[in-house]
Amino acid sequence: MAAADTGRPLVKAAGEDIARGPSRAAGKPPGGLRRALSTHWYAWTMVAPVVLVIGVIIGYPLVRGVYLSLTDANERNVERSIGVNHLPATYEFVGLDNYVDALTGSQFLATLGWTVLWTVACVSVTFALGMGLANMLNRRIAGRGVYRMLLVLPWAVPGFVSVFAWRFLYNQDNGLLNKILAGGGIDAVPWLNDPTWAKFAVITVNVWLGIPFMMVALLGGLQSIPGELYEAAEMDGATAWQRFRNITMPGLRPVSTTVILLSTIWTFNMFPVIFLLTRGGPGEATQILVTQAYKFSFEISPRDFAQSSTWGVLILVLLMLFAAVYRRVLRKQGEVW
Repeated sequence: MAAADTGRPLVKAAGEDIARGPSRAAGKPPGGLRRALSTHWYAWTMVAPVVLVIGVIIGYPLVRGVYLSLTDANERNVERSIGVNHLPATYEFVGLDNYVDALTGSQFLATLGWTVLWTVACVSVTFALGMGLANMLNRRIAGRGVYRMLLVLPWAVPGFVSVFAWRFLYNQDNGLLNKILAGGGIDAVPWLNDPTWAKFAVITVNVWLGIPFMMVALLGGLQSIPGELYEAAEMDGATAWQRFRNITMPGLRPVSTTVILLSTIWTFNMFPVIFLLTRGGPGEATQILVTQAYKFSFEISPRDFAQSSTWGVLILVLLMLFAAVYRRVLRKQGEVW
């Protein structure tokens, strides 16, 4: 009888749990977004104004550019006002015709080829020189702080000021470079008037501007590598090249992958150097994709807004494809990025 009495509360409790079970199961757990909003609501509140402003500043021009690339909009058929007269837009939707014309035409492919060459040359030379300077400044040498300050100076000067300074140096008649060459009995070099020399000139200026960022980033990566690794390798008889290949390069991989990606994107879209130094000349020799897109929209007559937008969208697609392939390659190598 006592066993029966003690069993009843257990049965009752079990029944109550079974009765409550469906009601608990019916309530779904909150989703990931809802959980994040409820947990980090203060952070989201602080970030929201910035996200909104960036969305307006970047989002609207992007959507507008994609739309114009699907039309035949130019200076003569867009909405405009002439005096007191207001003329409505008359451009028409043409679909993907602009993209077909760009990708099958010789101008886009030729400009893309030089843009890729310009990007690869600038990034590779900048990375090599930045790596060398970072290794030098990572050692204990006299006046290391002064050297660091001087090497970072190009980064501190506004880009357009640096480009104008180099333009004076490259002047064929009165430039300092040609005067130095004349002092050695060498004829003046047409730095900005010959296609080959102009390409060399713009690459040199962009490398000079990019070295400080690369050097500072790689120097920070070098200083994060434990010194004990080098000491152990030296005690084991490893040469300087073996220490660099087996310790320095793997230790710098997280930093180097990021700076190479950023430098590639910046160089691919490096408008100021090309525009201010050569304006894409002589002829079209140094014209890259972004300066050609600007030329379509602001320099030729009638200004071709549709073609400019098409080139802009293609630039965005190319960079997104590069970033995706780059990320996939890093993941195959075991890097998490």
